[in-house]
Amino acid sequence: MAAKPELQAQINALPHKPGVYKYFDDEGIIYVGKAIDLRKRVSSYFTKQDHNKKTQQLVRNIKRLEFTIVDSESDAFLLENNLIKQHQPKYNILLKDGKTYPYLCLTNERFPRLIPTRNKINDGSRYYGPYANGTALNVLLELIRALYPLRTCNYNLTPDNVAAGKFKPCLELQIGNCNAPCIAKEDEATYNGYIQQIRQILNGDLRIPKQYFKERMTAAAQEMQYELAHAFKVKLDKLEAFQAKSTIVNASLTNIDVFAIASNEKSGFITYLKVMNGSIILTQSLEVQKKLDEEDAEILAPLVMQMRQEFESESREILTNVPVALPLPGITLTVPQIGDKRKLLDLALKNVLYARKEKESMNEKSKDVNEVRIMETIKKDLRLTELPKHIECFDNSNFQGDNPVSAMVCFRNAKPSKKDYRHYHVKTVIGANDFDTMYEVVTRRYRRLVDEGASLPQLVIIDGGKGQLGMAVKALKDLNLWGQIAVIGIAKRLEEIYVPNDPLPLYIDKKSESLRLFQRMRDEVHRFGITFHRSRRDAATLKTELTDVKGLGPITADKLLNKFKSVKKIRELSEAELVAEVGKAKAKVLQAYFAENEAPAHPMPPRQLPTSN
Repeated sequence: MAAKPELQAQINALPHKPGVYKYFDDEGIIYVGKAIDLRKRVSSYFTKQDHNKKTQQLVRNIKRLEFTIVDSESDAFLLENNLIKQHQPKYNILLKDGKTYPYLCLTNERFPRLIPTRNKINDGSRYYGPYANGTALNVLLELIRALYPLRTCNYNLTPDNVAAGKFKPCLELQIGNCNAPCIAKEDEATYNGYIQQIRQILNGDLRIPKQYFKERMTAAAQEMQYELAHAFKVKLDKLEAFQAKSTIVNASLTNIDVFAIASNEKSGFITYLKVMNGSIILTQSLEVQKKLDEEDAEILAPLVMQMRQEFESESREILTNVPVALPLPGITLTVPQIGDKRKLLDLALKNVLYARKEKESMNEKSKDVNEVRIMETIKKDLRLTELPKHIECFDNSNFQGDNPVSAMVCFRNAKPSKKDYRHYHVKTVIGANDFDTMYEVVTRRYRRLVDEGASLPQLVIIDGGKGQLGMAVKALKDLNLWGQIAVIGIAKRLEEIYVPNDPLPLYIDKKSESLRLFQRMRDEVHRFGITFHRSRRDAATLKTELTDVKGLGPITADKLLNKFKSVKKIRELSEAELVAEVGKAKAKVLQAYFAENEAPAHPMPPRQLPTSN
């Protein structure tokens, strides 16, 4: 798609340097992109011929462009990321922004507290996280509080305040959750020992805390302090239970970020694993909507940057399941093929495939829910006794009374069941008699179902008014099926619904899902019947013109008509031309036929489309 002259002038002025470009329509920025070579990248939008439909739509909407030159590809990548977050262009993958994640904060004070927070303040406190969800944070917080007697009060426990006796112990001392440093029952060195072990746990390393409780348990047992030994054993068991629930990988795999992506036509699904000290300490999955049918690598690249920033990763190694070109100095990006790193990547991939499957399953369930709702609406609108899971619709077609045919379409669970569609050659009716035609095809359809022992529909729709509906009812009565199948008629002119034995149409809201489904079935049976009628009419027309010629077979007739398009043009061929097409013998047969059956003096009337009743 060629650019407009004023836009082409802007493109021609672009430099061959790295940078970021912005596309605008009449309302503002619609796309932000990065490039190693600005002119080449932007020109490709207007010179390539194999863009997908979404990209073609983007190009059509571009009215002007702006660009920013940067020093390197890395700078371009970071600037693009920031501009997308700032402007949220509709053709870019929209990166979520502004969400706050919870942290665990070890406060910067004497006798530090461990508290959950979403506000990270530069006050000297140590923050751990962020955590992908509050549940993971609460599990860890409860474990630490069960292991260590940390204070929860916000007293200012300076040595002078404690020595002056300004504080009183609370209930936490009585239930054993705190050793009351507020009244000097817990010395600072012992308390700081707890804090050191807590930091180890928060960093994902359980070895030192486990060793500590194991040694204390053994020492207490040797001194025959069995209740104290049991208390340490309970805490050791809690640590081991927590570790068992965590995914432990090879202890040598420290500080690694793992990203896996799987996508479908509409969305990309990403799973992120953060590995520290041999353990997976964080997992996060998200879904992003595609805007321009982006490849997996295009989707994943900005999300790697964003998730590393959000979860404050300092890992120098990144594993992905697709090659990603990220300009990150000092950071290694690999797609491992074997070994423990591959197993770790497979775990992330397993999670992301599960997330995609769950989403697609939810969409399918949502469709099923919609279909059930439609069928329940029909049941309510028509006052049916059972859910209409099987609905059939009939229509007749003819051309000035010739070649009458009928068609039936079948919907199961509010969706077309094309394997159950049927055509009918009308056998007992001569001319354009829609009423008798409807009686014949309805009789034939349901006599066959009864003879075969097949299930009957819960609802039959007749494309026509009260006359056609009455003949369908008569057919069902003659088959002793009246009362077993509900039947209605839909009239075209006012989209009115008629029910048997009621001279007035049934009112259904024009926006009702019931009426929309009836209209869809009516249109589908009309299309299906017209297609069949045309093929039959054309076959009959060809037969009367050429296939009745003795000595000329249908294959030769089709060959001539396909090439010359009409019998008139075949009549106008010279003898030599006929011989060249079909040979001497057949050419003589045709010439004799044309001599005996001269062309009509008056042209045939123009062809009319068949009517559908």
